[in-house]
Amino acid sequence: MKKIILLISLLITINLSASRYAGDFLIIGTGVRAAGMGGAFSAIANDGSAVYWNASGLSQIKKTEASLMRAYLYKNLAVYDNFTFCQPLPGDVTIGLNWTRLSIDDIPIFSEEWLVYSVDYRTSHHEFNLPGTPDGQMKSTDDVIQFAFAKHIHKDINLGWLFFEVPLDLHFGITIKYINRNIAENTANGTGFDFSVMAKTDLALLFEKNWLGKIKFSTNFQDVGGTDITWIVEDDFSNRTDEILFNTKVGVAIIQPLKFIDSSITISSDTDYIYGKSQHFGMEYYYKNILGLRTGYYNEHISAGLSLKFYNFTIDYAFVTNSLANTNRIGLTLIF
Repeated sequence: MKKIILLISLLITINLSASRYAGDFLIIGTGVRAAGMGGAFSAIANDGSAVYWNASGLSQIKKTEASLMRAYLYKNLAVYDNFTFCQPLPGDVTIGLNWTRLSIDDIPIFSEEWLVYSVDYRTSHHEFNLPGTPDGQMKSTDDVIQFAFAKHIHKDINLGWLFFEVPLDLHFGITIKYINRNIAENTANGTGFDFSVMAKTDLALLFEKNWLGKIKFSTNFQDVGGTDITWIVEDDFSNRTDEILFNTKVGVAIIQPLKFIDSSITISSDTDYIYGKSQHFGMEYYYKNILGLRTGYYNEHISAGLSLKFYNFTIDYAFVTNSLANTNRIGLTLIF
């Protein structure tokens, strides 16, 4: 029954032309660290998941990085997988590849050919009651492949009224995405792109306090101009188009070193403007860049996570509460 209910929500995408919610599966978001911080990650975006959260942040990555993630959603009804690969290039440029899949297996199919009589008639004639046994099963998959390009530019800005120049790091990113959706025998495809920017400066220099850290601002324009998803429906010659709506994601983060305990703490906030305004808040603590602890809050839901780094490997875990069901995410990152 749970899979039938979930299937109904998926079929809305096919049955409603130009559905406002065609891209809801994308809002789940990739990455384990980001999930542990309640999705307040666009101004941090310093790992492979930046391809989704803010591609400009990829240019902070200076070593080759690959990561895998898996999560079981909605009490194991759906599987959420993610793979990223990032490669720095000369000239402060980094490119990234992201593949994400949401899949639901063993969805029961009930053929309409057995609906010979009305409900009232079957109520009076029990021999015509439907047995409730599925006539088969089907599968639903949503795939997103993203390719991103990011560039880092450093500038020293002279504001005139100061006796020193203010350092400013600017990061720019572009993402091209291909989306493929399959429900039973029905297929949909679409392409879109994102544009993002990130700016970082030094609070210690601005306020002349050596103990202060850095502040970062980011903006990610997702699905610029809207992304059309065209369905090719079996036995239907009139293709149907849904639209993934344009979203602006704005973020800010403060990274504060705690040198006296060889640690750092990051506080971040994101604002999304799709389907109305929504806020995300997150905090992350790192000890010697080995052990990371994090927590987040979004839409009355909380999240938590941790990271453990050894040699070139990092294991990430996140726990996210949800009105449908709580979720556990686990990921592995290799830097080489």
